Amino acid sequence: MKRRPLLLTALAAPALAQARRRIVYPQHDAGRTPIWNYLQQVLQLAIERSGVAYELVESREFMTQARVVRELADASGRLDLGWTMTSIEREAQLLPVRVPLDRGLIGWRIAFVRSADAQRWAGVGSLDDLRRYVAVQGHDWPDTEILRTNGLPVREGNRYEALLDMLRLGRADYFPRALFEIDDEAASGLAQDLVIEPHVLLRYPAASYLFVRPDQPALAADLQRGLEAAVADGSLKRLFDKRFGDLLQRHQVAKRVQLRLNNPLLPPATPLDKPAYWLVMGG
Repeated sequence: MKRRPLLLTALAAPALAQARRRIVYPQHDAGRTPIWNYLQQVLQLAIERSGVAYELVESREFMTQARVVRELADASGRLDLGWTMTSIEREAQLLPVRVPLDRGLIGWRIAFVRSADAQRWAGVGSLDDLRRYVAVQGHDWPDTEILRTNGLPVREGNRYEALLDMLRLGRADYFPRALFEIDDEAASGLAQDLVIEPHVLLRYPAASYLFVRPDQPALAADLQRGLEAAVADGSLKRLFDKRFGDLLQRHQVAKRVQLRLNNPLLPPATPLDKPAYWLVMGG
């Protein structure tokens, strides 16, 4: 696939006179188009608010999360920035831009289940109840370790489509997904014979960040400044509300049984003390 340049310029006039610096970011994931589009819009907003002009170019090939992290950790890697859920390990390898792109929504999880089993989930009222069931997750996803640390059985797979097949074939009982992912995935046709479980909400503190190669601290600083400005002027929240504003009502999260999980991967520097960065129930 040819690289598709995305020209992003700052709003401030002085930045327009600067030579645009070329930055490579991960190729479009065709299976996650809506959230990918949102993250691309957040990236554009961060650059506009930073006051620095960049030319952003997609990588030539698709990369898994693990591959993205490897490329970013390597000074000679093919990527300059990417986005993924933060963890202690990832922040040790890469430069995090510590403003949650999704306001922490990646830690709000509901699940795909087999349609024939949906009603039995009404009896799940505690983590002990949930431990009778087996989740399925990607082998390189941080969520896998989070679930296991909380005593929840997990089976692993390599590809998203394979995870859905494992659930369909009865090798697992549920497939937790971020609240902002599941509707588009349900509509994609890949989740045939599966339904969105209507009773349970898993919640754990988590954040998706922009991550930058360690040899590019100036880029990380520009993105940090841009996202902080977008939080301060309300533009990041407006973009979030436009894309995800009806999710909480549509999935009736206030009526669901909320099961709180610990996140052992959450770095100590996570800005939990900045309420403007995070989504809270009812807001």
